[in-house]
Amino acid sequence: MSLSERLIKSFNALPEDKKRQVIDFVEFIKSKNQIEIENLMDTIIDENQEALKELGNS
Repeated sequence: MSLSERLIKSFNALPEDKKRQVIDFVEFIKSKNQIEIENLMDTIIDENQEALKELGNS
C-alpha cells in the first residue's frame, strides 16, 4: 500500500472533527513551507543585489 493510500484510508476512518484537524494541520505545513521559501528568496535577492542590478542594466 502506498503512502497516499495509507493516508486516505486512515483519514477516512477518522470522525469529522478529527478530519478538520488533519486538514488544518496540512494547511499549516503548506503555509509554513511557503513562508520558508519566501524568506529564502528574500535572502538570495539581498545577497545578490549588485549582480541583479548589473543584469538589469544589460
